[in-house]
Amino acid sequence: MADAGSVIKKGVTIELEGKVYRVEDFQHVKPGKGAAFIRTKLKDVINGGVVEKSFRPAENVDTAHVERTVKQYLYNDDDFYYFMDTETYEQVDLPRDSVDDEMKFVKENENVNMLSHNGKIFAVEPPLFVELEITDTEPGFKGNTATGTYKPATVETGAQVQVPLFVNLGDVIKIDTRTGEYLSRV
Repeated sequence: MADAGSVIKKGVTIELEGKVYRVEDFQHVKPGKGAAFIRTKLKDVINGGVVEKSFRPAENVDTAHVERTVKQYLYNDDDFYYFMDTETYEQVDLPRDSVDDEMKFVKENENVNMLSHNGKIFAVEPPLFVELEITDTEPGFKGNTATGTYKPATVETGAQVQVPLFVNLGDVIKIDTRTGEYLSRV
């Protein structure tokens, strides 16, 4: 148990009123009158519901023990994503709608972190940066390197990203999976 001012950060998992929540967003608020407080947006890791709650900085908050395990992404079908523990070869499947957003930049056979609480998996963390090939985009233009103009492109996982005009079909690019932003050509 620790005070909310030091514990609450984006991505931290806390226990509150018998439920486990992940901090999706937070903001320290210092009003002109009255005491400062922390406004949070919390996501229930079991049922996915989102609640907003305010904490006093000195209020006690329990952090939840979250286990991170590395799993290899195997493949997906219409309903599920399938993963394998590389040590035990045990397979895990997760409903497509629960992790579709996190998996849009992950290729088959790449490793991801699975987050679980008391044995229940509640999130998948893809690698922070991935390198993917452009499979569809308009032709590039030489000399357009510093215009700041972007065009849509599709990468090999099927995800859409905005890339500079000079990026061509077949180029391999580096992407930040947290924001979905193009970083560089490889």
